[in-house]
Amino acid sequence: MKIAIVGSSLFYKQMVEYRDKLIALGHSVNLHEHYIARANGKMQDLWERAQKEHSAVKIQYDYIKYHYNEILNSDAILVLNFDKNGVKNYIGGNTLMELGFAHVHNKKIFLLNPIPDMQYKEEIEAVEPIVINGNIEMIKKI
Repeated sequence: MKIAIVGSSLFYKQMVEYRDKLIALGHSVNLHEHYIARANGKMQDLWERAQKEHSAVKIQYDYIKYHYNEILNSDAILVLNFDKNGVKNYIGGNTLMELGFAHVHNKKIFLLNPIPDMQYKEEIEAVEPIVINGNIEMIKKI
């Protein structure tokens, strides 16, 4: 199965880790080269700039459309929802949009961890994600 990994950009190390785990299970995963570079200690200047000008960096590198196209060309998404900003299993604004993209294109949606208790919890529930509770072997090939 071809899987797009989505989640907060702060989870870049975990994205590379889960990409490798999914590939080991026989899945195909395409992860943005910037996450891979960051996990390898490269592109530090871009990440520092993103801390100050997050939307400008997203626009410059067209990250939203990149992830949209990755979702469109995948069978499923895996949402890496770890704790962030004091929120257990955090799902942010961009990831919420990506859940919507996947839903309207009838892609399977897997959440690594349970749905967070956030103001848009109902919207997350409405896309009917499959919560795998950290067990990526629950992601079955289509």
